[in-house]
Amino acid sequence: MCSMKNKKKYIILMFILPWLSAPFIGKKTFKRFLPGSLFMCFYLIIEGIIAERKKWWWFPVHIKPNIISELPLIFGPFIIGSIWVLKYTFGKFALYIKANLVIDTFFTYILLHWFKKIGYASLVRLSKFKLSLLFFIKSVTMYVFQYYYEKYKNRPQIDNH
Repeated sequence: MCSMKNKKKYIILMFILPWLSAPFIGKKTFKRFLPGSLFMCFYLIIEGIIAERKKWWWFPVHIKPNIISELPLIFGPFIIGSIWVLKYTFGKFALYIKANLVIDTFFTYILLHWFKKIGYASLVRLSKFKLSLLFFIKSVTMYVFQYYYEKYKNRPQIDNH
């Protein structure tokens, strides 16, 4: 366990560091994949509220009362990481799934262990296997959302005048 002061430093770094890579994504790519990533951020917020009630996991560090503690993860590494993954894998579904499996496995079996060690987060009523399934469902959901978003956005507009 580390002190509350150190936990907050880790949380702030976890939020800020991914954003340092954002300029390298490219403005056009960032704008292209932001809708799918934002959709998943809102999905994750709802999931976090449900998870808190069902005690799937536990975040003993609260940024503020009544705000889910996953927000630094969601609006830090998740949103930027999602855009990076979509940038290099969108249109190549098998590669997208493989990349997400590697990233999600790293999170579930290595990063989550570190989170528990520093006292930031731990699983309670959710096994690592079920967390992996949840990650897989979210990965597919984001890809499908982005696919249909682009399909709808790029369809020819019919002028009714």
